Parts: sequence; C-alpha cells; structure tokens
Amino acid sequence: MNKAAFFDRDGVLNLEIGDYIKQFSDFKLLPHIYENLKKLHKNGYLLFVITNQGGIAKQQYDHKTLAEMHDFLQEESKKNGFEFTEMYYCPHHPETSACLCRKPGSLMVEKAIAKYDIDPSKSFMIGDKERDVTCANGAGVKGYLIEPNQDFTFIINQEIDHN
Repeated sequence: MNKAAFFDRDGVLNLEIGDYIKQFSDFKLLPHIYENLKKLHKNGYLLFVITNQGGIAKQQYDHKTLAEMHDFLQEESKKNGFEFTEMYYCPHHPETSACLCRKPGSLMVEKAIAKYDIDPSKSFMIGDKERDVTCANGAGVKGYLIEPNQDFTFIINQEIDHN
C-alpha cells in the first residue's frame, strides 16, 4: 500500500488572501512548499490537493480559472522535482446546493485512498481550518491544523521520521 500527504490549498500551498482567489494573478504559491513536497516525494509519498472551491458555485470564478491555477501549481511542482498525483476539488457551496464532497466530509480523501491503494495509517493531511482535520480524520488519516500561510516544515520532518 502507498502512503500519501494530502494538502488543503488556500493558506497551505498558496497565499490565503481572506477571500476567494478569483483570478490567476492572485494565486501566489508559498515559498516553503517546494523543499517540503520534494522531500515527501523522495520519501515515497503520493501528494494530493484536497480543496473546497465554493466560489465556483457562487459564480465568483469558473472551472477554467481554477484549472489555470492548478496547472500552474503542477508545472511549478515538476520544475522543483515533484508532482501531485491528483488534485481534488469540490465546486459546491451550501448556499447554492447540497453535496457529499465538500469538506468537512471526507469523500475526496476517500476517493484518493481507494483509487491509489493508500494506507490511511501511514498518511496525513495538512490544513488551515478545522474542517480539514475533520475531513482527514473521517477518512482515517492523521490531520494537522496550521495557521494560514504557516511554514509546515516541522510536520513534514516529523512524518518522514515516523514513517
């Protein structure tokens, strides 16, 4: 079985700006992610993005704009010696529709676990909201809560030492 690292996006991988990131020009990757994710990749972790993108349902931006951001994230990742196995997102928002995929639900993580033969006990998720930890725990994965835009190097080192 594989081990995986799951990441919320806004405030964990890219700069949290306090509102929806509606345009590509506002999408700024955090500098500490590169060495940390490369280290995980070299240690056999599959890497995933697990993100709520309710701004799509609220018509703040569209799937094409989100794809532009995620393509950029993947391109920058490859330039730095790692890549994301898959990026999962929920385009729904409770104000506009009900769904099963939105965090704190764990469906996006569960899909990755099933599709990529992941051992939840050897995997973890980092997020900047309590719903990220709830999502992780719901799928049997250890969840870490950080402050928005916080460097998470200490978590990566701890997980690599543990596994």
